[in-house]
Amino acid sequence: MQQSVCYDKTRSWTVSVSWGYAVQIYRGIFSVREMEMPARTFLNWHKRADYTGFSFNTRPVTRHVCQKPFVYYLSKASSNKKTNQTTCEHVRHRVPNPDCMWKMPDPSRIDRVEVYRKPDPNLWDKSPRRNCCRVLPTKKKGTMVIDVGVCGDDEVIELR
Repeated sequence: MQQSVCYDKTRSWTVSVSWGYAVQIYRGIFSVREMEMPARTFLNWHKRADYTGFSFNTRPVTRHVCQKPFVYYLSKASSNKKTNQTTCEHVRHRVPNPDCMWKMPDPSRIDRVEVYRKPDPNLWDKSPRRNCCRVLPTKKKGTMVIDVGVCGDDEVIELR
């Protein structure tokens, strides 16, 4: 699954876009290396085995209420042939989020996330095969707008 990570610097959020599946908003800033490691949301089917039984590294799921992600699942996708752009709408998965006492904006005010992307046919020829992700300003209440696309010459995948 292709994943892009970007940051909302004004609100100190890390945003993970798993293309065609879900968007997750985390309070705080996490490195791309940490975010691309899958969260341990599954169990080994052997009764006595633990997470070390997997052939890949996983990160533990946090128990701290302020570090749990807000998840938005894909609800609608469309393609515009004139602009060669794909638009996806993600809607928040409504689960009760306990109050967080951190002094930072609360992602619970975001109800939907719009993701725009122009496909890059040469992506497989590039390294590390990752797109850049940008949180765009919007006046739409309760909406976050994200652009996923080819990284610019001076653009790196990190918080600036």
